[in-house]
Amino acid sequence: MNGFLKISGDYTSWNVYRKSVIICDVTEMFINRALPRGSRTIDQMRQAARSCKQNIVEGTSDGTVSAEMCIKLIGVARGSVMELREDYADFLRQQKYEIWPKEDPRTIATRNYCRDHYDPRDFVDKCEKRTDETVANIMLTLIRQMEAMLAKVLKSLETQFIETGGLKEAMSRERRKQRGY
Repeated sequence: MNGFLKISGDYTSWNVYRKSVIICDVTEMFINRALPRGSRTIDQMRQAARSCKQNIVEGTSDGTVSAEMCIKLIGVARGSVMELREDYADFLRQQKYEIWPKEDPRTIATRNYCRDHYDPRDFVDKCEKRTDETVANIMLTLIRQMEAMLAKVLKSLETQFIETGGLKEAMSRERRKQRGY
């Protein structure tokens, strides 16, 4: 490794970021259509979806100088998406709608589709043609995938930190190398 700064690359191509954009965009469509105006849930869902996406962006940027901050912000992103999952589950329960079981054919089909597709416009277009109940279930499936993806990112960051240390250690290594120690 040359130098001690780990400048992050283009996060917009990362699958976890791309999924967060889908979650943000579909949530915006959903709350505008399914929730009554003035509902406090609108702000909560919008903020949770936005927080997930924005904390991924900030975490990758802050990771340049602080592994700890990166880990914390990715953890916040995961917490935000878990909060959003609860909002979708609450919506389904309160409307007396069905929550698709994990092994339901609709869940499996959604899971398979979500695994390989990353275009937010495509997701919004498809969701606009479905019922609120179906969209909420699609989002539960997508959010569960996002939770798993963020957990893997956190585990990877942990491993990377254990193997290479933080910024201060990298700075010291580079300085010693420069001095010929």
